[in-house]
Amino acid sequence: MQRIGFVIIPQFQNMYFAAMTVFEVANFSAGRQLYEIELLSEHGGMVSSSIGIRTETLPFGDPTYDTLLIGGGTASVTASPGLVDFVQRAQPLCRRIGSICTGAFILAQAGLLDGKRATTHWGSARELKERYPKVRMEEDRIFIIDGAVWTSAGMSACIDLALGMVEKDFGRDLAHSVAQKLVVYHRRAGGQSQHSELLQMDARTDRIQNALDYARRNLKAPLTVGELADAAHLSPRQFSRAFRSETGQSPARAVENLRLEAARLLMEQSRHPVEFVAEETGFVDPERMRRAFVRVYGQPPQSIRREARDHHDTAASPHSATNVPEGPVTPIVT
Repeated sequence: MQRIGFVIIPQFQNMYFAAMTVFEVANFSAGRQLYEIELLSEHGGMVSSSIGIRTETLPFGDPTYDTLLIGGGTASVTASPGLVDFVQRAQPLCRRIGSICTGAFILAQAGLLDGKRATTHWGSARELKERYPKVRMEEDRIFIIDGAVWTSAGMSACIDLALGMVEKDFGRDLAHSVAQKLVVYHRRAGGQSQHSELLQMDARTDRIQNALDYARRNLKAPLTVGELADAAHLSPRQFSRAFRSETGQSPARAVENLRLEAARLLMEQSRHPVEFVAEETGFVDPERMRRAFVRVYGQPPQSIRREARDHHDTAASPHSATNVPEGPVTPIVT
């Protein structure tokens, strides 16, 4: 059984507890206790979250854990001397140390991120880079693994981080089962962007949102302005004007961005040939897709696939076949 020490600080974000739920559901899915979690704070006792909910914790003691996770707050963090000392003492004793959201500031302050690749919530990434220039900050990643140190973006990214840990410890099948039980719509790889094109466009009305949803579901179709206007129940002229007003971009550019996002996910998370990915996402021509990738991402599709594969190879356990837990792992169809 693996012991996890989960450190919280005053004004922590309640969303971080979702990471603990991943390990809880892993126990349930395996039919035995794979993980034991201790909730820690510097002085122990009750700690208030950013919304005022108080949680009981244990005080810092022996920092020997298999995994130590550090949760941040709703903004950048400056750790107390006692917290920095605890993290530094834990480093040589723990198999891995991770941070959630602005918990990366605590790891950086303790020197654990010097020379390492790391990420945090996109809203705090530049500040962390300025305060700790030795950190190799990658501000647009869900989570990053560099040696024994794991860092994640904010909010729901803690789920992706914890699922990545479960996969490394006990294999992909268990991590997939846990994701299904959590009703996670899409289990994101660590190298995936923190940003969603649909969120970026942020349509204000149902009509434009319906058109975007239609486009996302039908990327293989031509997706002309007339077709999207029909989905929005507007004339093409009304639709184009309303679309640009709400999203700040033309329908054609929005469709290309949705296609790029879908194509990148397929390149990162499948072994389909480039020709198949181009056809499935509506680019049709692999060369057209390659030019779009270079223009937006700065590199061709094959390079993005290699990066994602290298990231996964780092996260995957070399002994995952022998680490599959005893007991039933029963997927829940959602």
